[in-house]
Amino acid sequence: MDMVDRPSPNFNERQMPVSMIVLHYTGMPTAEAALERMTAASSEVSAHYCIDEAGTVYRLVDEEHRAWHAGKSYWRGMSDINSASVGIELVNPGHEFGYRAFPDEQIAALIPLLADIKDRHGISRGNVVGHSDIAPSRKEDPGELFPWWELAKRRLALPSPTRDLMDPFWTDAGFLLALERFGYDVKDAKAAVIAFQRRFRPDLIDGIIDGECRAKLLSLLLPRPQ
Repeated sequence: MDMVDRPSPNFNERQMPVSMIVLHYTGMPTAEAALERMTAASSEVSAHYCIDEAGTVYRLVDEEHRAWHAGKSYWRGMSDINSASVGIELVNPGHEFGYRAFPDEQIAALIPLLADIKDRHGISRGNVVGHSDIAPSRKEDPGELFPWWELAKRRLALPSPTRDLMDPFWTDAGFLLALERFGYDVKDAKAAVIAFQRRFRPDLIDGIIDGECRAKLLSLLLPRPQ
């Protein structure tokens, strides 16, 4: 895999082994602006990799180190997500600067990188997440236009359940308990629901717990035959 080394000084030592991959968008007007920010010591932010819209992969921080991409976040009992994860930034202006679809070339570069990281570290599909999954009250990225299905059909991320869905008719409190069990921080209940919808039901993001949300979450929680 061809990579361009663009070292960032923004890293420190991990406190735990890698068990997650976190996908982000850069949320800045240009690729160069994002790269400059992630490689400037004054910014105190970084990621392990950045992929521009043409599909060029930049390596910013070695995977053995703890990059600073997740911020205050939580997933499945872990709060030091930076220590447990590899962070990949996808160049995209984001919701603030004109959010748009991710080009095919960018996703084509992401897939082998993601597969390699996932295999080397033995990461489960359920631990390949978006920034909004681990920080629902703060973040929206990589957003509703990110093609999670492209990863899911290659078994690189969980699919959004569509078959044999059954509404368990949980109360809203029951849904939030189940969502917490799945991995989300539900302290901000509406933000957690929106993050779940953005990831698994991106065509309707309204923060309302409905039968489709309940059915999808139940399906994600049920054990599946190998």
